Amino acid sequence: MSKLVQSFGIHRFNILSWGVTGLLVAALLGCTVWWTQRGAASTAPSPAPTSLSGAGQPTASLLPLTIHVVAFPSIGRQLNLKTDLSAQASAKPITYRVMQGDSVFAIAKQFSIKPESILYSNETTLNDNPSNLSPGMELRIPPVDGLTYTWKDGDTLDSVANQFKADLNGDKVINQADVDLLREAILSYPGNNLDLTNPVIKPGQLVMVPGGHRELVSWLDFVPTSNRSGGTATSELGGGGCPAGGGGGAPGIWPTDGPHTVSGFGYSSSHLGIDITATSSTLILASGAGVVVFAGSSQYGYGNVIEVDHLDGFATVYGHLSQISVQRCQTVYGGEVIGIAGCTGNCTGVHLHFEVREGNVNINPWSILQ
Repeated sequence: MSKLVQSFGIHRFNILSWGVTGLLVAALLGCTVWWTQRGAASTAPSPAPTSLSGAGQPTASLLPLTIHVVAFPSIGRQLNLKTDLSAQASAKPITYRVMQGDSVFAIAKQFSIKPESILYSNETTLNDNPSNLSPGMELRIPPVDGLTYTWKDGDTLDSVANQFKADLNGDKVINQADVDLLREAILSYPGNNLDLTNPVIKPGQLVMVPGGHRELVSWLDFVPTSNRSGGTATSELGGGGCPAGGGGGAPGIWPTDGPHTVSGFGYSSSHLGIDITATSSTLILASGAGVVVFAGSSQYGYGNVIEVDHLDGFATVYGHLSQISVQRCQTVYGGEVIGIAGCTGNCTGVHLHFEVREGNVNINPWSILQ
C-alpha cells in the first residue's frame, strides 16, 4: 500500500492530467449528443390536427411541400447595347465644307447619293461643272437622290412636279403618271413636314424633291474635240492646225504607271472623264500613238492640259498637270511620258483628269483602257 501511495505521489501530475482530459472528452461528447437531439426535435414538423366537418369527413391536413430546384446549364448571350446614331439617316439636307482632295464623286459616294444629285442642288455654286469644286466651298447635300428646291411665289405641287419630273418607273417616256408620283413623293417626304390634308408651302421654303432631275449643262459644247488639221472641230482649248502627217493609233494604255486607282468613281454624263489617283511625281503617259494638238493652260478648269489626236476619230485629254513635257504638233507614241500629274486649274488635290473622245463625243474611258 505504501508503494501504491508512493507511486501515486510520484506520478500524481500525470494521473491528474489524464483524468481532467478524460472528463473534458466526456463532457464534449455529451454536449454533442444533446445538441443533435435538440436540433432534430425543433425541425420535426408538428402534425396538424385532423378536424371533422359536417358529415364527419376529415379535412386534408396541410403538409409542408418540399420543392426541388433543378439547375440546368444555360447558354449566355452577349448583349450589344451600343446604338449607332450615325446610321440614322436625316431627312434634311446638310451643309458640307469641301476639303483638300475632295471630288464631287467622292462626296457623293460618302453620302450614298449620285453625283448628279449634288450638281442639281448646287447649281449656283458649281454651275453644273464638277471641276468648279474648290476647298472651303460649302455644298448642300440632299439626304436622298433628287434635288432641293427653293419654293417661289406662284409655285404649286403640280407645277414643281412637272418641272422636275423624273422617270420613276424606268420608262424612257415620261408620262403624267410619273408627274403624279413625283407630286406624291414631294407631299409625303418626311423632311418637308407638309400637312397631307392641307399642304401649305411658303415662298422661300426649301423643299426636297425626291427623284427629281433637271438638265445639266453639257461642258463638251464649250470644249469640243480638236484634230490635227484644225478644221471644223478646232478645240476651244486653242489646238489644231498641225500638219496632217504623223502616225496614230487607238488609245488604250493607262495614262499612269499603276496603281490604277480611280478617285472619280467612274464616268457619267456630268463628268467628261475619270479622275485617276496620282502624286506630284506621277508620270503621265500617252494612252496611244498620235499627235499633240494642244499643250498649255486651259480657261475651262483643266489647268495645264494636253490633248492628243490619235486619228480614226479618237482623241485623249490629260488635265491638271503640274508639268507639260511635249509641244503642240509633236508626234508621240503610246506609253511615252508627256507630263507630270498636278493640281492646276479647278481641283482639290493632285490627280489626273483623263478623257477619251470619239469624234466630238466623250466616251467612257473604261471601255478602252487595258
